[in-house]
Amino acid sequence: MHEPSSEGHAQTIEFPRETEGLPDARPTEIVELADGDEFKLEIVPVKKRIGDATVRMLAYNGSVPGPTLKVPQGATIMVHVTNHGDLDATVHWHGLRLENRYDGTHDTQAPIPVGESFTYQVQVPDPGAFWYHPHIREDYGQEMGLYGNILAIPSEPDQWAPANRELLLTLDDILIEGGQIAAFSESETTHVAMGRFGNVMLVAGEPDLALEAKRGEVVRFYFTNTANTRVFNVTLPGAQMKLVGADAGHYEREELVNDVLLAPSERVVVDVLFPEAGELELQHKTPENTYRLASIAVVDEQPEQSFADDFPSLRTNRDMAELREHVEPFFKAPPDKSLSFTAEMDMGVPEGVDVIYVCPMHPEVVSAEPGSCPKCGMKLLAQAAEETTYVCPMHPEVTSDKPDRCPKCGMKLLPESVVAAGAGHGHEHHHGHEHHGEHGHHGEDEGHGHHGHHGHGDHQHGEPDHAHDAAQDIEWEDDMVEVNRMTTPANMRWKLVDRDTGAENAQIDWTFRVGDQVKLRLVNEMDSDHPMPHPFHVHGAGRFLILARDDVVEPNLVWKDTVLVRTGETVDILLDVTNPGRWMAHCHIAEHHESGMMFSFNVEP
Repeated sequence: MHEPSSEGHAQTIEFPRETEGLPDARPTEIVELADGDEFKLEIVPVKKRIGDATVRMLAYNGSVPGPTLKVPQGATIMVHVTNHGDLDATVHWHGLRLENRYDGTHDTQAPIPVGESFTYQVQVPDPGAFWYHPHIREDYGQEMGLYGNILAIPSEPDQWAPANRELLLTLDDILIEGGQIAAFSESETTHVAMGRFGNVMLVAGEPDLALEAKRGEVVRFYFTNTANTRVFNVTLPGAQMKLVGADAGHYEREELVNDVLLAPSERVVVDVLFPEAGELELQHKTPENTYRLASIAVVDEQPEQSFADDFPSLRTNRDMAELREHVEPFFKAPPDKSLSFTAEMDMGVPEGVDVIYVCPMHPEVVSAEPGSCPKCGMKLLAQAAEETTYVCPMHPEVTSDKPDRCPKCGMKLLPESVVAAGAGHGHEHHHGHEHHGEHGHHGEDEGHGHHGHHGHGDHQHGEPDHAHDAAQDIEWEDDMVEVNRMTTPANMRWKLVDRDTGAENAQIDWTFRVGDQVKLRLVNEMDSDHPMPHPFHVHGAGRFLILARDDVVEPNLVWKDTVLVRTGETVDILLDVTNPGRWMAHCHIAEHHESGMMFSFNVEP
């Protein structure tokens, strides 16, 4: 039994945060496995130094990230998982089209109790980078460090262009408050509105990762976004980046890019050429800020073999070009199924007083009547109508009669009633990395506020602009910290809705057959109490292609298992159904998933 929270909810039981007696986190191992090999994976608590804080985390085999498993494409391995964590567990093998009973969800197995074990038979049919993570209280487990990569080594030697070496990097953020990971309740998920944003960035589990490269070297980076909710926009000034692959294979055409975008659970494969010696930074760039993710020291030595001359060559992959011809009829075909993404929010109404309605993201938007914010579409929240005082949640001595920004920290001032409702939950806004003011940009053109329809970055050739306001496309930060923290499945309900039947979440009843190719239309509704983007993930029933975004045909095909559907956007995907069983589909923002934004469907043989 853990101690009750001292932060305003006396009955809330929190997961443990103490570090005394815990072993230090170990470096991440790279484990090469062959077909038929067996491997032991153990969930254990560890302590880990993150900046100035030593925090309690959970780890696979004692490391954050867990071991990187290198497995030949087509192989099957046996993974014996033992749970010494804080709660019942499963391990989901994200993106792998394996046998249904080993998918690692409550639909497919009994949870692994603390102290017990379960053996997974893990098949690796596709090339690329995949990952493993919890599927019970995913919001807690992932934040605490339970994630690791699987690299499927291609059976085709020309799957990728030549590179000097390969490097797998997980991208994450973690919320540290008072020298500890911000508390989690055992009984309910919080931060349900926007998901739990962190204030310290972690790359390969480290807040200040230092890498090295050689002048003229080509390094293949496999990026995996393991964050609960943050979208990463990755760039590397001073180097040349070539987009070559995504979730489950290579692109139809390689492209030179300036940045790549990853929603939670997505993977991106980029080849990077380091043309000159010097100190470089791997960065996360948003329309307003630039954050250092890692430093890269490029030494003035050449690799034994240089691929620099071949780097500008952009390959077209025949298998994907032929696939485009095969799926051509689906581009204009009507969808077989349609899903809406929407939310219902009920934060209550003060009783016995006159009320006004305020947007928590834009507190200057005030109305006498219920409604939605004209700036972001969010539901206006009710508060007492007496003269409103605006307060900084971080510096409560800073007050104003206007919704200004705090002169000390720049945070939006919130109505006093909103701050009071979240009292005791101060939110520290630091990112563990230097915020590079000299790199910070305002506006789309320099900050890459919108991207092309590939789900990746700024291209060398022209492509269509997004159909809606770029500022509404992506939630880059938590813009309503205290309100977000107070949202739970009791007052915030995220929904996937079958547009044909009206069925919601677990009530959706779909059945497909092996061999089906199913066109799904995903509609992210603006008519929602909180419009925001959602990464939609389909488990191992098959893999899919993105066909179109807002009726614009996808110009570069790649096999996917997750797609970011931006605010107000409509995305058509084509699911290639290959595996029988009962499978999940859900939003991969961990807090949305935990609040019920998921359903399961059946695939018959």
